[in-house]
Amino acid sequence: MLDYASLSALAAVVREGSFERAARTLHVTPSAISQRIRLLEERAGCALVVRGQPCVATETGRRLCQHVDRVRLLEHELHGTLPAWAPEGVARVTLPVAVNADSLATWFAPAVAGFATKAPALMEVAVDDQDHTAEWLRTGEVMAAVTSSARPAVGCNSQPLGAMRYLATVSPRFVARYFAEGVGAGSLARAPSLQFNTKDELQSRWVRRLCHRHVELPRHSLPSPHAFVIAAVAGMGWGLQPELMIRAQLKSGALVELVPDSPMDVPLHWQQARAASSLLDGLTRQVVSAAGSALLPP
Repeated sequence: MLDYASLSALAAVVREGSFERAARTLHVTPSAISQRIRLLEERAGCALVVRGQPCVATETGRRLCQHVDRVRLLEHELHGTLPAWAPEGVARVTLPVAVNADSLATWFAPAVAGFATKAPALMEVAVDDQDHTAEWLRTGEVMAAVTSSARPAVGCNSQPLGAMRYLATVSPRFVARYFAEGVGAGSLARAPSLQFNTKDELQSRWVRRLCHRHVELPRHSLPSPHAFVIAAVAGMGWGLQPELMIRAQLKSGALVELVPDSPMDVPLHWQQARAASSLLDGLTRQVVSAAGSALLPP
């Protein structure tokens, strides 16, 4: 029989990042947390936590944390049908999800907020590029994700959400400075571009489609969708922006399309763990509904 008190301690350490914060969350002492983790590691015969700032789970520790998340969902379902087993009310369940930053900054945050205000859930949202969020599902670090991958991860269901439209935008001053003679491989190789981080390939993909070959782009890195907009308006560089975020800037003329009528549409999908959970199903309904209102039809 698994020791769920110790497993809860492990999950708290990984979630909170330290033994001290995990102890405060569980209302025990740090030494009690250490003892529980040590007993688990002795039974497993391997390390479950890499001690550091923050503490992170090993591969085995991650699998145990994933198991704890699923057990909590099952307990939530049980308490909902057998309220006598939960005299103090149904406890909140942590739901870890992954989403790309542009979705979070536009349509996803209102969706998850609307869900969390009504459901007994604590949302734990991780941000990554839409081409990489599926990896969080494959490793079991999250139970659901917005991803560009249509192929479901093992143990997950997948459904299309729609497409997020991106426009290559720039300030009029930037156009005059770098693209007075037109937009081509030569001018793009000289003009600074904006990227979210090293995983962000949108600009390179847009340029390859335009020029039919790879162009090495000079890049500024700005890991914030809102900073992207501010930087483009200020003339720092050009970049692919979600149309949902820049309608006001396009209307005012603060931003213009670098090449008119050349959008890039990125299909998005919602993948969730294949678990019998009314909480996950409720979150899915909220996310699908919000995406249907904000994104282009799938």
